[in-house]
Amino acid sequence: MKKILLTSVLLCTLFAVRADEGMWLLPYLQKMNIKDMRAEGCRLTAEDIYSMNNSSLKDAVIVFGGGCTGEIVSDKGLIFTNHHCGYGSIQQLSSVEHDYLKYGFWASSYDEELPVPGLTVRFVRSIEDVTAQILGNVPSIAGEQERAKIVAENIDALKTELERQNEGMSIQILPFFGGNQYFAFVMEVFRDVRLVGTPPSSIGKFGGDTDNWMWPRHTGDFSVFRVYADADNRPADYSKDNRPYEAPRHLEISLDGVREGDFAMVMGFPGSTERYMTSYEIDQTLEVDNPQRIYIRGERQDIMRRHMDASDEVRIKYASKYAGSSNYWKNSIGMSRGLERLNVKAKKQAEEAAFQRWAEQNTLPEEGYVEALPKIREAVVNITPIWASMQYLQEAFLSSVEIIMNAAQTLDKGRLESFYGDYDAALDHEVARRMFRIARENMRAEDLPSIYADVIDARFGGDTDAYVDWLYETSAYTSLDKALTLTDETRKQDPAYELAKSVIERNNALSQARREWTTLYNEGHRLYIAGLMRMQPERAWYPDANFTIRLTYGQVLPYDPADAVTYNYFTTLEGVLAKEDPENPTEFTVEEKLKELYRTKDYGRYADADGRIHTCFLANLDITGGNSGSPVLDGNGRLIGLAFDGNWEAMSGDIAFEPELQRCIAVDIRYVLFIIDKYAGCSHIIDELDIVQGKAPRGRRK
Repeated sequence: MKKILLTSVLLCTLFAVRADEGMWLLPYLQKMNIKDMRAEGCRLTAEDIYSMNNSSLKDAVIVFGGGCTGEIVSDKGLIFTNHHCGYGSIQQLSSVEHDYLKYGFWASSYDEELPVPGLTVRFVRSIEDVTAQILGNVPSIAGEQERAKIVAENIDALKTELERQNEGMSIQILPFFGGNQYFAFVMEVFRDVRLVGTPPSSIGKFGGDTDNWMWPRHTGDFSVFRVYADADNRPADYSKDNRPYEAPRHLEISLDGVREGDFAMVMGFPGSTERYMTSYEIDQTLEVDNPQRIYIRGERQDIMRRHMDASDEVRIKYASKYAGSSNYWKNSIGMSRGLERLNVKAKKQAEEAAFQRWAEQNTLPEEGYVEALPKIREAVVNITPIWASMQYLQEAFLSSVEIIMNAAQTLDKGRLESFYGDYDAALDHEVARRMFRIARENMRAEDLPSIYADVIDARFGGDTDAYVDWLYETSAYTSLDKALTLTDETRKQDPAYELAKSVIERNNALSQARREWTTLYNEGHRLYIAGLMRMQPERAWYPDANFTIRLTYGQVLPYDPADAVTYNYFTTLEGVLAKEDPENPTEFTVEEKLKELYRTKDYGRYADADGRIHTCFLANLDITGGNSGSPVLDGNGRLIGLAFDGNWEAMSGDIAFEPELQRCIAVDIRYVLFIIDKYAGCSHIIDELDIVQGKAPRGRRK
């Protein structure tokens, strides 16, 4: 007997829809969502949003860089995304002489647009359910390792065939519902992407770490890029002969604004959720994952911040590194707070108890559902102490001490020049001193890298500071000039190479020890999800996010974060001025030109009907990391905002959606246009857009 009925079983469970929650797969919109969407205020058909054979809205939504979403907003390949999504590129192009982070940048012509080395955008060209091809020959009696081997072989074979059929395209074949379903994505990757414009950080990053994940929010979180193509409109490496990409589909932009209850939807690439997480994993998250991440990153960020505040050169070099670290650091703080405050573990335990009763009363032992939760529990209990040490190795060494990963990589001149362009040895030295101490203080002794016993203890009497000082005095990896003198042979004698080898070997050994339990976890997880769907066939199910294109929809809504507290659904330019804080200029500076526009009310056509500039708004849309930069669309598929954040009270949302609290924070598209036009004076960008105003149908009001 073979598992060939799984797809039909899954599809039978996918037809009752609950609005607001859900990261929905585009191929199922017609069967699952469109009726409910239209009742909520959507005026589009499923074919308008996603079509297999014709141009549709999904063709204007792109993967921006390695972890964000963007949208095409003109027929000349113009891209809108978040400022924080473009932050690394802006930093890469900045210097003390051309500080685009601090002062912004605006190109007045194609010739002035700045190429960003290494930046790509990806278009999804087709999506196909390939579950039958991947799971069709997996025997029902196969063990988990045998199953994984067959699945991997099937994926490799199908990927090869799809690459042959789609020459020049990138192919992804990914699991959904814990490996119970598989989809193939054919994607076209463009490699010539250029910066067109960005506001200064005082607008694009207004509020900084203080306001991150918070509401009310007043951040103009946007940046503008353009994708270029060759003479045949195909992907190509950067060339001065490339031309703006002729986009077959781009988004119209609405000036109508939003009202409470309006329909809104987001299409984008949510990165990762864990909605099927069990109570055992929540224990690991609250007791190990988040506390360790918060502690390690907090220690490193304090050191980074001091060095950045003391030097503009270091600030520019480390701006993107700091932002990337602090974003998930604060997310982890909020997630733990939300999990505990909303009592998510108890809710999960109730779901698990109901599942276990159902499995024992309604399924056969050989089907495996009865053992699903015990297998997860056993796996997590055994994985947790191993992972605790692995997390220290990865967070404190491989992600924090930059000399380690530099020494572990090849002696490529271009790579070295790129690395040292954003490296400060003094900062890294101080970070290393702190990381070596906290690893010894917190890791199991047997899990420490061998460098501790072999070198630190044997030669330095256990003094980690003395070892680190010697490392940075002796290693050639502390500067570009020294690193370029290394050869493949001499690099192996360098103490930084010895350190990197020690850390990586220990991490690999722990990873191997974890593998047995990961296999057990994967089996339990897959069976648990399949069993849940079989237990509740009337419920609408959607797979966890995995950075594939999804759609979520709901309404523009306020929320009540606490007793006697209500948050409005929009913010205004008045709030920007009110937040100005001369004692915190890094986060709350307001540019003089923006103040002048406010004083004179020179808002052009971008003011709301109330006469004010609306900066940001809320909607109860189900988003997560990766959705940053996603288009927020009205019922006609017109762009009304850019998603850029979630709210503090619902940071547990990646694990459990909270409909009364969870909100997507978006920058109002009219604020984006106001900054481009009135603040930056870039009317040529405005002229390139399809801007629509006038009587778009409203959604259902609540």
